[in-house]
Amino acid sequence: MTKQPPGNTADTLSIMAQMVQRLPLSDVHFRRISQLIYQRAGIVLADHKREMVYNRLVRRLRLLGVSDFGQYLALLENDPNSAEWQAFINALTTNLTAFFREAHHFPILAEHARSRPNGYSVWSTAASTGEEPYSIAITLSEVLGNRASGCQVWASDIDTQVLEKATAGVYRQDELRTLSPQQFQRFFLRGTGPHDGLVRVRPELAAMVNFQPLNLLAPEWPLPGQFDAIFCRNVMIYFDKETQERILRRFVPLLKPGGLMFAGHSENFSQISREFYLRGQTVYGLARER
Repeated sequence: MTKQPPGNTADTLSIMAQMVQRLPLSDVHFRRISQLIYQRAGIVLADHKREMVYNRLVRRLRLLGVSDFGQYLALLENDPNSAEWQAFINALTTNLTAFFREAHHFPILAEHARSRPNGYSVWSTAASTGEEPYSIAITLSEVLGNRASGCQVWASDIDTQVLEKATAGVYRQDELRTLSPQQFQRFFLRGTGPHDGLVRVRPELAAMVNFQPLNLLAPEWPLPGQFDAIFCRNVMIYFDKETQERILRRFVPLLKPGGLMFAGHSENFSQISREFYLRGQTVYGLARER
């Protein structure tokens, strides 16, 4: 029998115990985390989100070799420009998305685009991993044909990690189950060999979409101008009423006359702002144009 070096087994067990040991998240630290994510991203964390916050941030602590949440918060607050702030935001943002999610919006988008004579531009304000802006681009390509070459989809998100996946445009084949066989063939390339089971957005579709990091709480939005449509779906639910009102006010000058605003199924913009009125199922227009 080969002997272990002295202390080797004990050291290994000690390291393993540290890895699985649950780090305490005090009320004070949870409240401070909630304050910081609200200040940086406008996200409101209710008490029932505490376990989610713990599970997502504890990975950062262990990766950084930080032993408690107080030390991690000090690391953030001691350097307002630290790169860790972006990792903090990325960890606490939720990215639930799918191709053609809330499918009733896309025929409305198609009809609206068909009725607009001079190109078409859309802003997807929470692009996540790209499914929404690519769904928009597919819709415009199908309805406008050759005219779609003049269309642009501006896709932004506060989470830089999801934007990396969106820009790459690579997905598992089962993530495209809501697409028709014709859409699959026209807009995606199937992976082979080691990439079997994966698909990539075709270059022609990717060229229609511009991805960029953007915080809706930032004082300036580096955007190209007015849009025919703005998709702000399942975003406002993470903000308080004051933040919602402020963001919607800033959307108003960014919509072209007759433009559309698309909301999520559980959101009601007309209850938040007098600037918008309900035109259809979670589809809004500017009230001043009624």
